[in-house]
Amino acid sequence: MAIRWGSYKVKGIYDELIRAAGKPREAAKPLCDYLRALKDREIEEYKAAAELAIHVMGITFTVYTEEEGSIDRAWPFDIIPRIIPKSEWDQIERGLKQRVQALNLFIDDLYHDQKIIKDKVFPGELLKDSVNFRPQCVGVSPPDNIWAHICGSDLVRDDKGTVYVLEDNLRVPSGVSYMLENRMVMKRVFPDLFEDYSILPVDDYPSQLYDMLASLSPREIAQPEVVVLSPGIYNSAYFEHSYLAQQMGAELVEGRDLYVDEKDVVYMRTVEGLSRVDVIYRRIDDLFLDPEVFHPDSVLGVPGLLRAWKAGNVALANAPGAGVADDKVVYAFVPEIIKYYLDQDPMIPNVPTYKCINKDERDYVIENIDKLVVKPANESGGYGMLIGPQASNKERDKFKRLVKKDARNYIAQPMLTLSTAPTLVGNRVEPRHLDLRPFILSGKDATNVTMGGLTRVALRKGSTVVNSSQGGGSKDTWIVDMADH
Repeated sequence: MAIRWGSYKVKGIYDELIRAAGKPREAAKPLCDYLRALKDREIEEYKAAAELAIHVMGITFTVYTEEEGSIDRAWPFDIIPRIIPKSEWDQIERGLKQRVQALNLFIDDLYHDQKIIKDKVFPGELLKDSVNFRPQCVGVSPPDNIWAHICGSDLVRDDKGTVYVLEDNLRVPSGVSYMLENRMVMKRVFPDLFEDYSILPVDDYPSQLYDMLASLSPREIAQPEVVVLSPGIYNSAYFEHSYLAQQMGAELVEGRDLYVDEKDVVYMRTVEGLSRVDVIYRRIDDLFLDPEVFHPDSVLGVPGLLRAWKAGNVALANAPGAGVADDKVVYAFVPEIIKYYLDQDPMIPNVPTYKCINKDERDYVIENIDKLVVKPANESGGYGMLIGPQASNKERDKFKRLVKKDARNYIAQPMLTLSTAPTLVGNRVEPRHLDLRPFILSGKDATNVTMGGLTRVALRKGSTVVNSSQGGGSKDTWIVDMADH
């Protein structure tokens, strides 16, 4: 027999499925019993079925290497799902809604009265040096003052089982298509498990996304024209752009397909002629959106797009400038931001964070760099950071110099022992570290949180780097309603 839970080691870590040697958590018991009964041959067949489904469905992601440029790879997927009881998820969902509400109020304030700076809760110098603050957006009021319509907040759990927010992605968060595809693969591979469990659905996300986008339309018409604006086929998330456009029944466009007329109205070029566009779900960074305002040589954007948005003739999701809150130094202030705008304590804590702009905290970071993770303010994908305990003396010295030279650009956090989940390695199960990216949709009428999210797993033993571009993979995430058992 292949899977023996008795020999699965969970000492000193929090495991998502197993609470002690051989003892599954309540919500995971039926799954663990099912897996224990499988023979080696059956496990191989299930793995092969998942790989075939991924191949047939064309689920790929793009990796960039210096030697070979960009390469499309099959999505790395582990067939043992992560399970979270609904009672626990309800609490997380409330915390995510609270967080996004406060962040939207914060962004709106920064582009209008800047009360939070005047009240000395948030330092004004941080805004002056922010690479994502867009002066061009000052005074603009998007519909319902919502700037970040789609947010992906990364959650981690420590060795005590506490859930933390690790970071907020408010510019162009990606990964939701993989969450949806993971579920489709699991339904193909384990249809009988879906009969035994009350697994809450995620496949309503495209319709929720469409409804949220349509609600932003400046024209009150039955069927607003919603488009997905992509940089094109060479973008690493192009699979997701085309997938979401197809699932929503929206047009997938590139900058050259759109045109802004002299009345600041956006049109799409079609074979039948020009068709007016109401809402643009843009998957292009701010600086490439409109060559009239940002990078003049951008061929990805649409000349005049910002004029049309400011005139209220088109909605952009996410709004330009929303990325001002997508900054790891701003992240360090989110508990204060929640308190300031909502007069509430955060329901989900931040990871304890040292702000290098404060001299005492900076000195502490430099003296204890061997115990800390040091992150730059605006890098993503796990790039540009130092994992102190695993770094060489040379790397630590380099980061000490970087922090001293540009303190605004760095934060530091203690090295968390991330939770693990059983992952198939050959025909055995071994613990691997993971995180979770749920997606929060904020629209006119409602805020919706996905039932679970994209679980990313570090496939290398002992590694905590979960990004697919750096050897990570993924699992389906099951929110299970135990009340139905």
